[in-house]
Amino acid sequence: MDFDLPQDLTDYLAELDAFIEREIDPLQAADDNQRFFDHRREWARTDFDRGGLPREEWEALLAEAKRRADVAGHLRFALPRAYGGRDGSNLWMAVIREHLATRGLGLHNDLQNEHSIVANHPFVLIFRDFGTPEQQAEFIPGMLDHRTHRVSFGLTEPAHGSDATHMETVAVAETRDGVPGYRIDGEKMWITGMHVASHCAVFARTSGKAGDARGISCLLVPRDTPGLKIEEYLWTFNMPTDHPRISFENVWVPAQALLGPPDDGLAIAQHFVHENRIRQAASSLGAACYCIAQSIEYARERKPFGKALATNQGIQFPLVELATQAEMLRLLIRKTAWEMDRMPKPEVARRLSDKVSMCNYWANRLCCEAADTAMQVHGGIGYSRHKPFEHIYRHHRRYRITEGAEQIQMRKVAGHLFGFLGR
Repeated sequence: MDFDLPQDLTDYLAELDAFIEREIDPLQAADDNQRFFDHRREWARTDFDRGGLPREEWEALLAEAKRRADVAGHLRFALPRAYGGRDGSNLWMAVIREHLATRGLGLHNDLQNEHSIVANHPFVLIFRDFGTPEQQAEFIPGMLDHRTHRVSFGLTEPAHGSDATHMETVAVAETRDGVPGYRIDGEKMWITGMHVASHCAVFARTSGKAGDARGISCLLVPRDTPGLKIEEYLWTFNMPTDHPRISFENVWVPAQALLGPPDDGLAIAQHFVHENRIRQAASSLGAACYCIAQSIEYARERKPFGKALATNQGIQFPLVELATQAEMLRLLIRKTAWEMDRMPKPEVARRLSDKVSMCNYWANRLCCEAADTAMQVHGGIGYSRHKPFEHIYRHHRRYRITEGAEQIQMRKVAGHLFGFLGR
């Protein structure tokens, strides 16, 4: 059993570091862009006059970083080579995401809005696996050029949260002007990115009854379709916000807007969940390791009452526990990612879903604990916005709710342990 990372992977991490130092760090330092990463960042990033949306200058900076990463061949790393990627595996992506987060906050990897120089591109793979040839030809190039097509994910509803099967948004077959299509009525919540989206992938019940997994379809609704209305942007613990509540009233789309098979839309919703969760877990682990390392360094340097903080067991023991958990979690994340690479996607859902959930919920919890401990070790300066710990906490705290709340993840694990999902 060999736990060493492959040499080509460690070489690629060095390549990423060199790219960050050559292209991304100077961009962050230029033209006062550093204001987005210091204690003023809420004001710098957030446009309070537009409902708390990200400021255009902030999003333009992120777009330029992505453009440079794409030119250098990093942004599409996880995608197939047919789409300009490098066929990045789950193991490689987990190691990369941990590595980038361990570097700390910065333009290379600021997860407040899922920004990274090594991106996910889940909708490219969704269109590859579920889209018609016409949809693939239109959307995949449009999404990869980062200009013409951006698709938001319209699944969650105000009254149902984690339960997608009791969906109140409905799509009824209706022909208008001789063209068959669907009329959509309902409401969605936390639909990230709608302020810049070209389309919303709306999940709506097309048959069956509330609670049925089947009978839900996915429809591509252009942003400017009459009847689609952004009701409000929801202000969160972690600003700025791009998470609106939107309504659909007598919204009509042609039948060609159907993405994937009718009545089986939840398969699309679940398509990328395991890959996303294992990478998210790796990012949370990396952020936790950053907090631990910064706390250790500070405890060795800070000398109240004439001796280093690090000599006190009250400081040592919490960090020892965090470091121990991080070491164990890293092994589970990498083993799970390695196993994911050795089986097809349906097998991952059947055989590894519990392990992915273990990684995800524990990593997100560990990161919050590590950030909180870092604030405590650093004292007043740790609580301030002159240090990144409060920002790390606020960002990663949401992952204990989004992408499957930790209680949902634990229920998944219990289903495997106790046989509720089959043995």
